[in-house]
Amino acid sequence: MADQDDDWEEVWSARAEALSRVLGPGHDEVFHAPHPFALGGQADVVAFYHHVPGVVYVTAELTGKPNACYADYELMICQRSATDWGANIISRLAPYTQQAYIGAGESMDIDSATPAESRIKAFVFDTYRTFSLFGREFHLRLCLGITKPELQFKMEHGAEELLARLKSHGVYPYTDLERESIPLDA
Repeated sequence: MADQDDDWEEVWSARAEALSRVLGPGHDEVFHAPHPFALGGQADVVAFYHHVPGVVYVTAELTGKPNACYADYELMICQRSATDWGANIISRLAPYTQQAYIGAGESMDIDSATPAESRIKAFVFDTYRTFSLFGREFHLRLCLGITKPELQFKMEHGAEELLARLKSHGVYPYTDLERESIPLDA
């Protein structure tokens, strides 16, 4: 058991250092899942407050040593202010990565997981950055909240076009639960 604990600490420290190189000087807060991810629970999440104005939440369980990874990415969400919702949603989404690969450009309905008053109805996923861990490249998979009209636009015109518009309107990389849809006229 001591070897497993030592390995866990080594992987946790290496992952935290790798994420800090991309997201700023060290993580500030860790949200521990009530049941361990390795035993079918949700993922632990780390908060970074120095990368963008607001907070970046990142899962800290999917990547690791070669042949011991759950995925080639960690899930990430950016919010303009700290809320439990952002950390909670990616922690809850992490076990899904055991069943399906979440690729950049894909989308997912999250309407039942957002507050009733929220206009955000789906995620569009994007590769935000990459990081190296144990000699291997991994991705930060941004979970970006979008509205129903934006999802329809993505289905018709593709994720790249939607992401470009979200960037030009200052939405990207943030999930703002109560924001209006961006203008989508051609």
